[in-house]
This record gives sequence, C-alpha cells and structure tokens, in this order.
Amino acid sequence: MEPASSIISALGGPTAVAAAIGIHRTRVSMWQAPRERGGTNGLIPYRHVPRLMEVARENGVELTPADFMPPVDGAA
Repeated sequence: MEPASSIISALGGPTAVAAAIGIHRTRVSMWQAPRERGGTNGLIPYRHVPRLMEVARENGVELTPADFMPPVDGAA
C-alpha cells in the first residue's frame, strides 16, 4: 500500500527501516497493511517522518515530504 511500500523499499526494506528508527520490523510491515488487518493503510505515522527523511539523506535516497502523502483519489 502506498506510499509506505515505496518508501520502505527505497530505504532498504522493513528490517533496515525498523533498525534506523528503533522499532520492531513487524511495526514497519504493518504500515503496508490495510486497517482491517491492524495496519495503517499505507500511511507512515507522522512521528517517524523526520527520521526517515534523515535516513534517506544519509543514504542518498531522494525523498520529499510530499512522498509521504497518500495517493490522490486512491490512484497508485
């Protein structure tokens, strides 16, 4: 689910993202799951955005705040 799937992939996968922000890998994976399964419907919790932006810069990954926004009209 977008935008979480693209961001997680760009940053090296759930394990790498989890290690970078200090949470369990399954929490990161749930960002890609629908709400009905306890996920966040592809949204990354705002509290993690600043650190993920920092990780992206450190690794030469081009990421902007707009990349964290959900797709418009469900398109993706």
